[in-house]
Amino acid sequence: MHNFLPHTEAERQVMLQTIGVNNIDDLFSDIPASLRENIAYQVLPAKGLSEAELQGELFHWAQMNQGPRMACFLGGGAYSRFIPMAVNTIASRSEFYTAYTPYQPEIAQGTLQVTYEFQTMICELTGMHVANASVYDGASAVTEAALMALRATKRNRVLIANTVHPDYRQVLKTYFYGLGDEELVEFNPEASEEILNPEAEGAKRVACVIIQVPNYLGGLEATEPVRAFCEKTGALFIVSADPVSLGMLKAPGSYGADIVVGDIQPLGNNLSFGGPYGGYIATLSKYTRQLPGRLVGKTVDKHGTQCYTLTLQTREQHIRREKATSNICTNQALNILKATVYLSLIGPVGLKQLANISLQRAHHLASRLKKLPGITQYIPGQPFFFEFALRFPTPVQPLLAHLEQQQILGGINLERFYPEAKNCLLITCTETTAPQDIDRYALAVEQYLRSTCPQLFNQPPGALQQQLEATC
Repeated sequence: MHNFLPHTEAERQVMLQTIGVNNIDDLFSDIPASLRENIAYQVLPAKGLSEAELQGELFHWAQMNQGPRMACFLGGGAYSRFIPMAVNTIASRSEFYTAYTPYQPEIAQGTLQVTYEFQTMICELTGMHVANASVYDGASAVTEAALMALRATKRNRVLIANTVHPDYRQVLKTYFYGLGDEELVEFNPEASEEILNPEAEGAKRVACVIIQVPNYLGGLEATEPVRAFCEKTGALFIVSADPVSLGMLKAPGSYGADIVVGDIQPLGNNLSFGGPYGGYIATLSKYTRQLPGRLVGKTVDKHGTQCYTLTLQTREQHIRREKATSNICTNQALNILKATVYLSLIGPVGLKQLANISLQRAHHLASRLKKLPGITQYIPGQPFFFEFALRFPTPVQPLLAHLEQQQILGGINLERFYPEAKNCLLITCTETTAPQDIDRYALAVEQYLRSTCPQLFNQPPGALQQQLEATC
């Protein structure tokens, strides 16, 4: 602990005199001597450290007080990502004391400017023309985008891929329950030829097609069939996109998306036991009037000074109820503040690096696991990003329990959302996934399989795969 005190004896004496104690041990007099160790901890190594490495060192020492750290391979819409300390420091400043969108722009220029910058950054990431000041979360963003499409096209049918996040689809179903004649249809992207046929019955009634990239299973959907269908039928193409993945993947606007939505939790927002999250919506200029919530615009005052103000407010509190685009009554100002600070600190190069590290570590773990007998990719051959789904030769719930005993949170049991995904896990890696934890995960799975299914390791080459294909 002495590393954090003044370096010279004279400096130490000045500090001690200033706070009114005789020596450094007096600072810890409230702690019984029997509980104190007289150890000079060398916290920092001699070489320089990056901020991420420094955090890792400090967390390592902190773990001595709280037991072993759980290696986390959970994801499914909630991601552990590196957050620079400056994000929470800036977000905690008194200038941002309230998380509400300001209604008095003359006293809230800082908050308005941050929101404007957030909108600009989202447009740059997604390749869209305009973005709003956010909505509640990724689920409400998908739903609001579908409602935008219904209004814009004056049609009544929405197609959504069954690989979109299950919670997003459930929220959309809840909204549709009270809409009336509107029809919601789920489809499997792997067998979409019939439903994405422009000549099929009902194709001209489709208001939009919604996919997720990367999808809930981590895979990268083929976007061309959807784009072609939407171009021929006049339906809107809606993409739910993970914002970090856009550091490497093409912006959805570049492959024909009309509306892009997603959740900003990965952008500088802590997991926080389930929220709050924040949803973004970006679209083309011609659909600006259909955006829910509100937009911040930049203008000049009567003196010619640059300033910011709420430009469009299309919720029912501000305009006639029948003209409102949404009943969304607030936005996630604190979360978008953190996202804006995060993106400004990370930058486009840093975002690409984080995405690339996540991709590399996910593919490394997937390759390690698929070398074990009986483990196969859930959708064979589909490219994936930083999440992937694997089928195991044994029930996964006991496997997850075994991994947890090894201080590993092994993934999400996909059978909860997809009954056909029996014995399948969704596994996630990010830039915070340590390489040694990947090794521990692969070793723990191998040990479990060897103890519970020893016969798997006695099969001749190719025989096990033939048996699995025959039963699956």
